[in-house]
Amino acid sequence: MLLRTVLLALSLIVSMPAWAQQPQLPLLELFAGMHRIEAEVAATPESRQTGMMLRTVMAPQRGMLFVFPEAGIQCMWMRNTLLPLSVAFLDEKGKIINVEDMQPKTDANHCSAGPARFALEMNLGWFRSRGLGAGFSITGIGKAPAGR
Repeated sequence: MLLRTVLLALSLIVSMPAWAQQPQLPLLELFAGMHRIEAEVAATPESRQTGMMLRTVMAPQRGMLFVFPEAGIQCMWMRNTLLPLSVAFLDEKGKIINVEDMQPKTDANHCSAGPARFALEMNLGWFRSRGLGAGFSITGIGKAPAGR
């Protein structure tokens, strides 16, 4: 009976999509003007390293907020990421420093143009289609946990 239970559990894990096998991250509600964002929060070295890897779909209002321990030049890359994404690098108050578009499965570095404390990844073109760029503020960022 125990062996059958273990085998069933393993078969469920193997049949799950890769994104469902990742640990669930806490959600934080952010706003870009009138646009609501449900951001998964990656505030630990492990969660920042895994990021959006192996996911095949992301809802239009979903994103991932990377929280760094301190402001600095931050860079992102997409080696094991399957979705095309846009990343907004944000200062300590949530103001967009720059936005970069990133293609899946590439090793190109996409870096902040100045000291960034946060990076917000959304589906490719999300920021551009809403007219959001450098100088625009993302609100709710003050509720983000401290990065480790």
